[in-house]
Amino acid sequence: METNHNRYKYIFDEILSLSDDGFIVVDTKGMITDINDQYCKYLKTTKEEAVGRCIKEIIPNTKMLDIIKNAYKEEGAILRLQEQRDDVEDATFLVNRSCVYDDNKKVIAGVAQVKFRLQTLDSAKKLIQEYAEFEFYKEEYRKKNTAGYCSFDTVLGESQKFRELKKRGIKAARTSFSVLLTGETGTGKEVFATAIHYSSDRREKPMVSINCAAIPAELLESELFGYEEGAFTGAKKGGKKGKFELANKGTLFLDEIGDMPLGMQAKLLRVLQEREVEKIGSYKPVPVDVRIIAATRKNLYEMMQNGEFREDLYYRLNVINIEMIPLRERREDILELANHFLKRLNNDYKTTIAISKEVKECFKNYSWPGNVRELDNVIKSAYAACENFTIQLSDLPSKMVSRHRFGSFEESDGKKLSQMMDEYEKNLITEALVSNEWNCQSAAEELGIHRSAIYKKITKYEIKQFSRKASE
Repeated sequence: METNHNRYKYIFDEILSLSDDGFIVVDTKGMITDINDQYCKYLKTTKEEAVGRCIKEIIPNTKMLDIIKNAYKEEGAILRLQEQRDDVEDATFLVNRSCVYDDNKKVIAGVAQVKFRLQTLDSAKKLIQEYAEFEFYKEEYRKKNTAGYCSFDTVLGESQKFRELKKRGIKAARTSFSVLLTGETGTGKEVFATAIHYSSDRREKPMVSINCAAIPAELLESELFGYEEGAFTGAKKGGKKGKFELANKGTLFLDEIGDMPLGMQAKLLRVLQEREVEKIGSYKPVPVDVRIIAATRKNLYEMMQNGEFREDLYYRLNVINIEMIPLRERREDILELANHFLKRLNNDYKTTIAISKEVKECFKNYSWPGNVRELDNVIKSAYAACENFTIQLSDLPSKMVSRHRFGSFEESDGKKLSQMMDEYEKNLITEALVSNEWNCQSAAEELGIHRSAIYKKITKYEIKQFSRKASE
């Protein structure tokens, strides 16, 4: 029996010597009965000094006594070394602790394992990173999905011109060619880009967006290509993946590409040509498979002629060009879009607000310089201002109402010019008061009149605070 016991002791000692991990064994009183050389080295002690001493003398913050007393196991605890140690390469450790039972389920010892070579922890870090990326992709998908723009079937607009535009988008989605979306601000370029992605065979992979105009030039490179740990002051530990890597196998949407600095244009061109990126601080290229959709409100061809945009990059991006249609050129879609935006608000706030007939006429006749985005904002503003169950002309911005009234002068039912001017003035004053939270002094300054004059106008037009009655 003794021989058999010694045999297992030798085997146990050999296993502990082969492992890169630290091991320690204590009895029920917390006295150290065994410890391997790796753990001794870390604790700056020896087997001879450690064995027979209480574990708390060597490891003051140990949990082993509590584990023995309460008979439980702790796996995968991550500990970080507080003090600086030149002899310790990584201050992060993975620890497993457990009590040991005999055949009668009685606790007879406690054992702990400390992982110094962190292959296991490195794997855990990779899994955590991959999980974080998965959460990023899932959130991007959720945002696109809940916004209702996952395919061309859900992109609103049935006018003839817009139907033709959607056909071009569907054809573009069948390839992986670069797409350049051009057109005025607010025409729905990002919505179209999203529809192209989710109608393509890359729909199961991420669509990642970056606004080239919103990021400072000195940060744009790290955002697009990523960086290695220690690449510059303030770089995150472990480095960071760029948008290209995050969009691998999927789509990268470069919004406002016309605002990209010339220096960055050259680096972007190299990535598109070589199909690989180099992180800042790294010399190892990372292959990427990314479909590019770019968008701009600017005239890139004109910029190219003026030397403000690289010719070679322009032709790389402009394989398929889709010119977005201004809202004023697809008036048949205005009311459909307006009702959609209002329905969304009604659903969110559990209301039943509707749009009056006159407001609908105003919408159809307005030029919409801000396009679909302006329409969305006008609906939100009118919804917030509406006191009854119907959005009236008085709930709209005065510039829209005035243009509508003067534009329909011949159909004004015999109203005199003075009457129309009074209504216009009343709308201007009411809007100024509302926007200044009914502060007469601030409203007067905004309108460029004396405070006493605004009091007279309030009396003349019987303007009441928070009153939103139509002036018709």
